Amino acid sequence: MDSSEIKQLQILAAKSRMGAILGTYHAKSGHPGGSLSAADIFTYLYFKEMNVDPKNPDMQDRDRFVLSKGHCCPALYATLALKGFFEWDELTKLRHVGAMLQGHPDMKGTPGIDMSTGSLGQGISAACGMALAAKLDNKSYRTYTVLGDGEVEEGQVWEAAMFASHNKLDNLVVIVDQNGLQIDGTVEEVAGIEPLDKKFESFGFEVIKIDGHDFNQIG
Repeated sequence: MDSSEIKQLQILAAKSRMGAILGTYHAKSGHPGGSLSAADIFTYLYFKEMNVDPKNPDMQDRDRFVLSKGHCCPALYATLALKGFFEWDELTKLRHVGAMLQGHPDMKGTPGIDMSTGSLGQGISAACGMALAAKLDNKSYRTYTVLGDGEVEEGQVWEAAMFASHNKLDNLVVIVDQNGLQIDGTVEEVAGIEPLDKKFESFGFEVIKIDGHDFNQIG
């Protein structure tokens, strides 16, 4: 990417963070921290990497995205609004009764959401299913999923990793937002997960460690 592309992505990521704060402010609840830490990843995926169309959110050959750490949806919602899936004003109704945007992603009620998530550890399993479906149907779309580092303490994450390796799901991209924090404290204090890269490698994954806020490295 050239410098102008990176600057544009940085601006969009900043707006996604603003949207996350806007939503949680009006909701008077939510999870801004994990949202802010993943905003750059969401921005890159939706504005640079993934094949999606806001005018046709259900197109069959679109790339799929699963936010496995579903509670961090405020920044994802902001990114989807910036992309044109729905109006920016919807962010001010976050978590309100009857509103489109609830506290966890809802695939039945929100354009651009491919999987309802919330129970930690389960999103990556759904992503594995989507990736396998693409293989079985001879489709070229890819599936992306974002997990939290606290989330990978869940055993189901490693069952999914084993499943992905066994089924050779090279069309699946798993991104761990390793910000070091979870609801009960630091990840290290609650249940240390290091060496995280070696753990995924032992399950057959090709692992790349990057600064998730540096678009030069993300790209």
